[in-house]
Amino acid sequence: MKSWVTHPLETLGWIYLLMLILRAVLSWFPIEAGSPMSNVSHWLTKATEPVIAPFRKIVPPLGMFDISFMIAFFVILIVTEYVLSLVVI
Repeated sequence: MKSWVTHPLETLGWIYLLMLILRAVLSWFPIEAGSPMSNVSHWLTKATEPVIAPFRKIVPPLGMFDISFMIAFFVILIVTEYVLSLVVI
């Protein structure tokens, strides 16, 4: 059984997925401009938007729900695991 720290690529994939989750959770709460969480939210948005934006162009929102986040999450998860299956023996 391999550990999640076995390969740096796997670690980076999980860190990015965690960033996506944090962005989603923070989007549920009102964050005032100038607060410390505002800086965190802004940084997470800048770091994750380049991955989510292409999915948002392809998949329109379902009512008030933007499912591009979930699609990006699962694509990153699948690609990370697939690349690791090729790299790690």
